Parts: sequence; C-alpha cells; structure tokens
Amino acid sequence: MNNGMTRLEKYADITVEIGLNLQKGQTLIIDAPIHASEFVQQVVKVAYDRGAKVVMVEYTDEQVLRTKYEKAPEEGLKYYPEWKAKGYEKMAEDGAALLQVFSPNPNLLKDVDPERVSMAQKAIAEALRPFKSYQISGRMNWCIAAVPSKEWAKQVFPDHSEEESMQMLWEQIFDVTRTNTEYPVQTWKDHVETMNRSVRFLNDHNFNKLHYRSKNGTRFSVELPPLHKWMCANFTSETGISYVPNIPTEEVFTVPKKGSVNGVIHSSMPLNYNGYFISGFSLTFEEGKVVDYSAEKGYEVLKSILETDEGAKYLGEIALVPHNSPISNSELVFYNTLYDENASCHVALGEGLPIALEDGPEMSREKLAEMELNESLIHVDFMIGTADLDIDGETASGEVVPIFRNGNWAF
Repeated sequence: MNNGMTRLEKYADITVEIGLNLQKGQTLIIDAPIHASEFVQQVVKVAYDRGAKVVMVEYTDEQVLRTKYEKAPEEGLKYYPEWKAKGYEKMAEDGAALLQVFSPNPNLLKDVDPERVSMAQKAIAEALRPFKSYQISGRMNWCIAAVPSKEWAKQVFPDHSEEESMQMLWEQIFDVTRTNTEYPVQTWKDHVETMNRSVRFLNDHNFNKLHYRSKNGTRFSVELPPLHKWMCANFTSETGISYVPNIPTEEVFTVPKKGSVNGVIHSSMPLNYNGYFISGFSLTFEEGKVVDYSAEKGYEVLKSILETDEGAKYLGEIALVPHNSPISNSELVFYNTLYDENASCHVALGEGLPIALEDGPEMSREKLAEMELNESLIHVDFMIGTADLDIDGETASGEVVPIFRNGNWAF
C-alpha cells in the first residue's frame, strides 16, 4: 500500500481488498446513504483500479425514508418493487459483490410509530429474501463498512461540537479498523489468522453445549447442532473468493440448535434498531423460545421485533468476542451494532446462518429445518458480554472445558 495515501483512501482500500476481495470483472453493488458519498467515491476508484466491470451505486436519503414512514399509506409501506428485488437477485446470481455502507442517524425514527416501521421493514425483507439468501449462505462476497454521520458522531461524543465529534468518530473508526497502522492490509491478514486460531480450538473440541453466566443475571445454556462449525468473519464464497463481511470484526461465531436455549439473557449494551433504542432488556428462554421479556427503554420496539414472525423468538447466532479487544478497549458505546457487537459477546434473534453448518449453503430450506436451524425474516444481534462473563463448553462425553473467564479467552 502506498504510504502517501490519505487515511480515507486506505480505509477504502481495506474495504475493497480485505472486506470484499473484489475480483477483476466483477460487478459491485454499493448501497449507501447520500451523506457517505465522499467515501463511496474513493471505493469506486479502488474498485475500478482492481478491475471491476461496473460499479452500481444506490444512494438513500434518510429524511425521505423518515417521511415515508410517517406519511405513506399502509399500502405503500407494504410495497417493494418486484422488478427491483428481481434485479438484485439476478445480479447476485451473475456473481456480483455487495458493499453496504452503514452511517446511521441513531435518532432518525424517534417519535415514528414503530409498527409502521416494522410493517415497511417486513415488506422489504420478504421481497429481498432470495437476494439476502446469497449473503447469509455465503454464496456472494459482500461487506459492511461504516462512516460517520453528524447525528451518529454527536450521539457518541455529545459534549463536543458537530465538527469535533465528526473528527473524533473518524479517528475512532480509523483506529478500530486498523487503518492507522503502517501496513493496514497486512495487519488485517494477521488479525484474521489470530481469529482463526480461536476457531480451530473450538472446532477441535466439538462442543455440543455451552453454559453462560455473569453477575448481571445472565445464566443460560445452549446446545449446538451436530453439524455446526465455528467461524470467524473470514468467509469463502461458492466461487472461491475469500472475504471479510464486517469491517471491523473481532467475533468467532456459530449457530445454536433451535429449541435448545434455556435460561435468562440480559443485554449488556444498548441496541440501536432502525433508529430506535432498546436498553436494559432481558429475555427468558424455555426450550429455545422467548417466553418472557422486559426492557427499561424501547419495550414496544423489542415487542415488534419478537412479533415479526415465529422465528424471531428463537436465536440464530451465538458469537464470542473477548472483552480485551480494540472496540471494547475504547470504552465507547457506538450505538451501532456493527461496532458494538465487536466489543462484546453477542447473540442474534432470528435467522440462523447456513454458512455455520457443514454443507449448510447447499442445503434446502427443508433440510436446514431438519438440522434445527432457525428461520426468520430478521437477524438482530444484541450484546451480552461483560467483563466477568464466564463460558464453559461441554463435550458429548460430558467433559467441561473453560472457554471464557472474566470476559476473555481462557485457553
């Protein structure tokens, strides 16, 4: 990498080379908010320099989106153009890559009826299910990267001016994405190998059950499917392209066995869900299903998540993140799941990830259901890790092995 490059150029380079690993001749789809255009412009330059066939950029305007949620008739909220959904599916089928640029306004939907938002989000999820299947099954190379918005920056740094908070958030992003290192691309390759060492430890032990406990009241157990495999966010598409879908990433993850979660899970950080905040919440599980829940803030939004469909009441992912990691060590709450989930162990309500089952991407929906993988229109991560979290793994023979002690890897 040219050391004369600006940090924004280096960040774009990491996103395209490490995140997407864009190939010569590929089409790249970029989905981004309009205020992220400066970063998108850099990504487009890098993409064409790497031989992209065409880069297709779709910008969204958050204020237009809010107005839709407020004023559109219910018929409009439930509508998503079939031609557009088919177009995305066709591009994925033809081998396109996808970059989603995330730049949230945490208070965008404040005072907007969550039921109307849920209605619109459900319509989009249903229309784009075939396209999204390419992502969750790992059949296409894709990546999510974040850039600051003035509202997000002010949320993270409320005691500073708009200009100062933007500068401070950019600095944090450059730090946790390893952009500030001398050779960022090589640093990322070393980091991926470190995560893969943890993956190998977990897969070598082939645990069939995990037990969690922390002082905030979290105490639950979860079984793992016989064909589960642990992974880090270093995937290989069906065409053989190795990519990292989240920039940044610190997690090692797998899928739970549907119907196997029992106990109580307390959130350890606020959840920003489509511009709504949910905090101080807990979920009680019996035989895998949420049977009771509470929230200090955002109860109605949590209720709407759980009522999306039947699968929304079950877990679709469990992920391990050491407390001693860059985002956690920043001691910031980013109010952005892409970042906050990489500061903390987390779980996800909703859709299970076929990629975390042996031969899962090739299985039919019926076969995945036989493997007890959860199915849902949603996949919502929330953070449960704490500095005192202990996790034990239990093997089929009953051997119990420490995995986490006091929030960090125990091995």
